[in-house]
Amino acid sequence: MPTTSTEPSTPRDTSLTLDAQLCFALYSAHLAMGKVYRRYLDDLGLTYPQYLVMLVLWERDGLTVTALGDRLYLDSATLTPLLKRLQALGLLHRDRTAQDQRQVLVTLTPAGHALKSRARHIPGGVMCATGCAPTQAQTLKTELEALRAHLRGAQTRPETTAARD
Repeated sequence: MPTTSTEPSTPRDTSLTLDAQLCFALYSAHLAMGKVYRRYLDDLGLTYPQYLVMLVLWERDGLTVTALGDRLYLDSATLTPLLKRLQALGLLHRDRTAQDQRQVLVTLTPAGHALKSRARHIPGGVMCATGCAPTQAQTLKTELEALRAHLRGAQTRPETTAARD
């Protein structure tokens, strides 16, 4: 004989379900995006973080490690191994500046500059994989940048009582 519950029916709290989490949507999209990039970057011999470093240097060569880290939101402890690997691949040089020996200047080698032409197809291929129209992709990018700014600001603000309740 089936048992019946005598407890009143209450709405189910879904706040702690996986599908309700914004962080999981971002995380799983990041994983999927990484797999798309991996298909393209394997041909270049780069990882995704290395590709990001190269993008910044193709945009503006001759940055300090600090400036590069600021642009990528990475600390030097994370960035330095990436730069060492890219240097070992012959794509960049790291040299201490004459003005301040504590600063390390990162510059592309001729091979690093040449790699840019081999990477030109990547943004279009990734854009196609997203299934987004260019305007939709731009809107999404703008919204994600705003989210990043809010989250970075929240890291520096003390937690409020309202946020905990």
